[in-house]
Amino acid sequence: MSRRTQWMIVAGIIGLMGAGALLGLKLAPDIFPVGVGARAPDFAAVDLENGDSVQFARAYGGDVVLVNIWATWCAPCRQEMPSMQKLHEAYADSGLKIVAVSVDQGPADALREFQREYGLTFDILQDRTRAIERIYQTTAVPESFVIGRDGRIVKKVIGEYDWDSPAARTLVSRLLQQGR
Repeated sequence: MSRRTQWMIVAGIIGLMGAGALLGLKLAPDIFPVGVGARAPDFAAVDLENGDSVQFARAYGGDVVLVNIWATWCAPCRQEMPSMQKLHEAYADSGLKIVAVSVDQGPADALREFQREYGLTFDILQDRTRAIERIYQTTAVPESFVIGRDGRIVKKVIGEYDWDSPAARTLVSRLLQQGR
């Protein structure tokens, strides 16, 4: 085998490795699971209150956050909302942020009516594209992620959860005390 042939083989291998690395970076959100210990992925959604686009990392970075992915048509979502409101009322003044991201594709007015009906005072965002479901690799709604000040997921809950339970309150209280 000639030197030229050897160098062409080496160049081909390096090219394939580079292409593989680029493909890995592109597919990283689909390859690496979003779960406890992982960095919370960034996403964008529309703020129900003012209609502005919100970039999660910019708006909530450094906070203790409960991200809840939900929909108005989801019965378990409706059942857990009152407990999220109670958690919000108990810990908002201490720094807890609750961000409920609706994947409803309908008009924002339906979400506003839902917010009024349930007396919700925490942040509600809407992602009509439902991109957050892909980004967070959700399997259904509701699905929730508790995120610490360091941006890492501390708890992941699939399905309805009692956010006013002693366990939830203890977790949130502990997280709020960290990094102060």
